Amino acid sequence: MFLILCFNNFSQEKVIGIIENDANSKPIANVHIINLNKVVGVISNNEGLFEIEAELNDTLYFSYLGFKSIKLRVTNDLIKFKNSKIRLTELAYALEEVIVSPYRLTGYLEIDAKNVPISKSYRYSIPGLPSKGYEGGSKNPGAISKVFGAIFNPLDFLYNLFGKKNNQLKKLKLIKDDLRIKELLSVKFDRETLVELLQVDKIDINEILRNCSYSENFILSANDLQILEAVSQCYEEYKLLNRK
Repeated sequence: MFLILCFNNFSQEKVIGIIENDANSKPIANVHIINLNKVVGVISNNEGLFEIEAELNDTLYFSYLGFKSIKLRVTNDLIKFKNSKIRLTELAYALEEVIVSPYRLTGYLEIDAKNVPISKSYRYSIPGLPSKGYEGGSKNPGAISKVFGAIFNPLDFLYNLFGKKNNQLKKLKLIKDDLRIKELLSVKFDRETLVELLQVDKIDINEILRNCSYSENFILSANDLQILEAVSQCYEEYKLLNRK
């Protein structure tokens, strides 16, 4: 009984803290906090207060738009002393010069139609996402070419990347079930959170999508939730091909 009680108390440990702006010590609301080990997420309230399930040596990931994301290892003092203050630093963005080069139109349709580049990309949609469609790219426009590409690729990229990383695949499923994490990913476009959650490099994420025939336009413009859904769908297709 003593061991069971000790185990239950240990498993129910939580980190309670307050998130502040490092510049003025004011609390920051709506900061996303993710336990990368347990794949659970919470959001700080109007007073910057948050409470998240965590154990010793877990890693907490703090993310908020306009501030530098940080990772924090859970220590004994962080669990023991409640209302610890975690401070985030604002990011300084340097805007580069942008040169706008409009098409030189003559007013004659036959001439202008030849000068304006035409996208040969196809359209597709991802179930569960609000967008009506994305470009599929002209390299492998159809599902048939995707199937043959996977079958005849002896060094299957998805297997090399995910086949030997069961923990990442388990996390992929947990991420899709956590509404807080999905909410964060839906407004992020930098792949930073996905990299931390999946422990996969940004370059590898892009390569996965290219091998699954997603266009460069989608890879560059989609938000992190759409990228997550695309990677998940890609892997499900990979597993289906392997069974066959």
